[in-house]
Amino acid sequence: MNILIIGAGGVGIGLGASVKSQGANVSIYARGETAKAIKENGIKRCGLFTHYEFGEIPVYESYGEIPKNEFDYIFISSKTTANEDIAQNLNEQRDILKDDGKIIIFQNGFGNDEAYLKYFPKSKVFSARVITGFTRPERYISEVTVYTEPILIGSLQGEDPKEMQEIADMITESGIKCELTDEVDKYLWAKMLYNCALNPLGAILNVNYGKLTENEYTKELMNSIIDEIFEVIKASGYSTLWSTSDEYKELFYNKLVPDTYEHYSSTHQDIQRKIKTEIDSLNGKVIELGERNNVDVSTNKIIYNLIKSIESYF
Repeated sequence: MNILIIGAGGVGIGLGASVKSQGANVSIYARGETAKAIKENGIKRCGLFTHYEFGEIPVYESYGEIPKNEFDYIFISSKTTANEDIAQNLNEQRDILKDDGKIIIFQNGFGNDEAYLKYFPKSKVFSARVITGFTRPERYISEVTVYTEPILIGSLQGEDPKEMQEIADMITESGIKCELTDEVDKYLWAKMLYNCALNPLGAILNVNYGKLTENEYTKELMNSIIDEIFEVIKASGYSTLWSTSDEYKELFYNKLVPDTYEHYSSTHQDIQRKIKTEIDSLNGKVIELGERNNVDVSTNKIIYNLIKSIESYF
């Protein structure tokens, strides 16, 4: 099996090492210092679970270099801000994928498949919910820092995910449990609820997740964000794992945030590094669906606009 990883961050390198450990031929699209580091050192997965280290990983720095009719799967693990560019390049070099090849999107946010569905049929594009924590202490190293639930792979377009079973099995055998689901939308919305409430607000205020729950003003903002998202989910015809926003909030404040009290969000890390965030795939997606379905998303808009204002100074 031949797999191309696009997005050589913690998730991409971690998943690459996972499937490589089970016999897959793994190649990576990367540029600059990351490409150089992987060419010199290979890739490594450490932290929780089994540690793996592999040298001599093929690295491509342009789409034109990538072999044709080579890959059974492409894993998209880049930041969501790159999706339009990646999708367009894959369309222009669409014979990178074998005729029966598949694209699996391992990213934050909701609706990331839309960029790829402009060019590829829905039978080729699948989405994954990842809440395993990956960090990248070195450009070629992925450290698994947190594990709470399995990676889930499915289709937002109603396609049967059974063809993804071999990938799920390989990731599971590598030590990180991975399963298929016919309800990936529910699980992606569960992650959206968590990320949209915490990520931008923690970045704006420069605090960890736990601190946000200890302030009556930030709790009011988070409650409003969550309430608006539930209305958007309902109006958009999607569903999630909880019947009401109050049911979710009970879990959010009593379990989810305490378990990740000290965590700083990826949005916070992006702001500190002065790079564009994934806010358009998070609260921005809530706003898009809310406006499309006449749902009041004013709190999400305020948070979104504040992040965009910060980004404008980069």
